[in-house]
Amino acid sequence: MKPRMNFYQAAPETIKALVAVENQIAATGIEKSLIELVKIRASQINGCAFCINMHSEDARKRGETEQRIYLLDAWRESPLYTERERAALAWTESVTLVAETHAPDADYEAVRAQFSDSELVNLTTLIGAINAWNRIAIGFRAVHPVKAKAAA
Repeated sequence: MKPRMNFYQAAPETIKALVAVENQIAATGIEKSLIELVKIRASQINGCAFCINMHSEDARKRGETEQRIYLLDAWRESPLYTERERAALAWTESVTLVAETHAPDADYEAVRAQFSDSELVNLTTLIGAINAWNRIAIGFRAVHPVKAKAAA
């Protein structure tokens, strides 16, 4: 696959603004591990290899286990995730697929029980931001790094 353009160079101020949103959310106190799980899960749903690769690496750097990363797309069937993580992951799926789900009341009630009002706004903004990144990366064909051994 060949990248279509360097979107960082094409619109640096717009990309800086999206980075600023992510930096703001990171400073809100939402667990860094949860932020990465949300980013990975939305990226899995959207099929963004670039973002899955990046956020899986970021999650590992923050101490996330391989098992929890590998099982993330089957989180409902695994006991490895906390109730707070489960609520956030369900909300991530609902908001990422909002045209299909319309953010159902059951998912909202579950996330509402685990997150304060401000946390819920920040979580939802995070979900929107990673969905924007996924669309940018997929639309412009961003290519994740390939390690020589993996490519062989």
